[in-house]
Amino acid sequence: MVQGTKEVLLNEETYQYTVAQYLLVSVDLPLSGCVIGATPDKPFLGFKLKLDPAQLCEIIAQTNLHKCKKESVKGWFISDADPLLIDCAIRLTKLLDTPQDIPFLAPMIVREIYYRLLTGEQCEAVRQIATAGSNMQRIAEVVKQLRINFTEPLEIEKLAEQANISAASFHRHFKAVTSMSPLQYQKQLRLLAARQMMLAENADAAQAAYQVGYESTSQFSREYSRMFGAPPMRYIERLRTA
Repeated sequence: MVQGTKEVLLNEETYQYTVAQYLLVSVDLPLSGCVIGATPDKPFLGFKLKLDPAQLCEIIAQTNLHKCKKESVKGWFISDADPLLIDCAIRLTKLLDTPQDIPFLAPMIVREIYYRLLTGEQCEAVRQIATAGSNMQRIAEVVKQLRINFTEPLEIEKLAEQANISAASFHRHFKAVTSMSPLQYQKQLRLLAARQMMLAENADAAQAAYQVGYESTSQFSREYSRMFGAPPMRYIERLRTA
C-alpha cells in the first residue's frame, strides 16, 4: 500500500492495512474489500504483483531455502513491508518512466521481490506456495473444487480423500490455512455469490438463496445479516443508493 487505507472482510472479521503494509494471499479465499482511506487530494494508491510458483520454486532451489514447516501456515496475512521490499517496489514502479527498460530490468526486480518475500517475516507461507505436497498446496487444490461446486452439499470425507489426509487432519489443516472451517468457507462463497446476483441480476432474496444452495430462506437471511450487517434486500438497497 502506497497511499490510503483498505479494509478486507473474511469470515465475518474485518482487517485493515495501510501505507507501507502489504496483504499476501497464497490460497484462493473469499475476501471482499473496500477502500476506506482516500481523498481527492490523496487518492488510494497501491501496488499489486501476482506471484509465480515456478519462479518461487526456482529461487528456493538455488538458495537452499527449501526447508518448510510440516504444519500448515495461514494462507493470507498482513505484514509491514521492510525497507528492502519497499525499495524493490519503488524501482519496479519507476520503470514506467522508461518503458524501454522494462523487458530487461523488470524480471530481475521481480525476482528480487520474490527473494525478499522468501527471506522475510512470512517466509514459511510464501515457501509453501511453491512446495509440492505441502499442506498449503493440498488445501489449495481442495479450495479450487469448493469454489467450483459451492452450491452442492459439503462432503468432508471426499474432500479429505482428495487432500490425501484423514477427515480430522483435513479440518485442522483447512482452518490453519484459510482461517475458517470448510463449512464457513462454503458459506462465505454462497453469500458473496448471492450478493452479486441480487445486485447485478436484480434477483430477490429467495431466488438468490436457492440458486447458491440454501434450502431455507430464513437461514440465508440470518447468515447474510450476520456477515453484512443488514438483511439481504435492505443491504442491496443501501448499496444502490450509496
